[in-house]
Amino acid sequence: MGKSRRNIPEELLLLALDPATGTTAQPQSLDLGLAGAQLVELALAGRIAPDGDRIAVVLPRPTGDPTLDHALELLRRRGSPVRAVNWIGGPRLGLRQTYLTHLERCGMVHAVTGQMCGVLPTTRYQASDSAVCRDIKARLDTAIRTGVPPDSRTAALASLAHAIGLGKHLYPGNEGRSSRSRLRDLIRHDPMGGLVAHAVMDVQNGVGAQPRRGPGGGRRTGLHPEPSGLQRHPGMSVRTAMAR
Repeated sequence: MGKSRRNIPEELLLLALDPATGTTAQPQSLDLGLAGAQLVELALAGRIAPDGDRIAVVLPRPTGDPTLDHALELLRRRGSPVRAVNWIGGPRLGLRQTYLTHLERCGMVHAVTGQMCGVLPTTRYQASDSAVCRDIKARLDTAIRTGVPPDSRTAALASLAHAIGLGKHLYPGNEGRSSRSRLRDLIRHDPMGGLVAHAVMDVQNGVGAQPRRGPGGGRRTGLHPEPSGLQRHPGMSVRTAMAR
């Protein structure tokens, strides 16, 4: 996988960077979003595929991206498909810093050191080229404004941005309410992005330790809450609902 194109974890992190403060919005949920974004990127690269509410490795060949390949290898070692909610909810120590360091090496962000209370050292990161961040957000803006179905990458990015609560950062206040709603609705345009985004929300809501069972005793995927446009009827699979 070439590095001429930004991948979804990198774009999600750049979206979350506050240009004024150099801090990241939604820092706790961002880590979950980055883990989910890796799954989407691996799926787009043809390395993994959804299997119900689980993730299966279909091609263990490395992508050439060390961070993605580490995640791919961990998935391969599982030996059997893993539930998306369990994968995303697992420990991801240092993942955000790994991507920040990578973006710094690529010259896309730069570190700004300082001190808190005049004693504790701090490091903040600011985008080196604000045009890059504007370009990423412009893709979301276009999808929201026009209503034209976006490409898979943009749809997945929008799904994850909604899942981790970036909507209120990107489209703040009462004036941004309709944009936040349409951002949520973009989740239906990419099945893998939708699956992963729901898993991210499930982890935040404490759902998904065990598959839930429906009224008839059948296993439920635990995807909650349902976004607008992705309501499932009883007995309908996630894949069928997303294809509608």
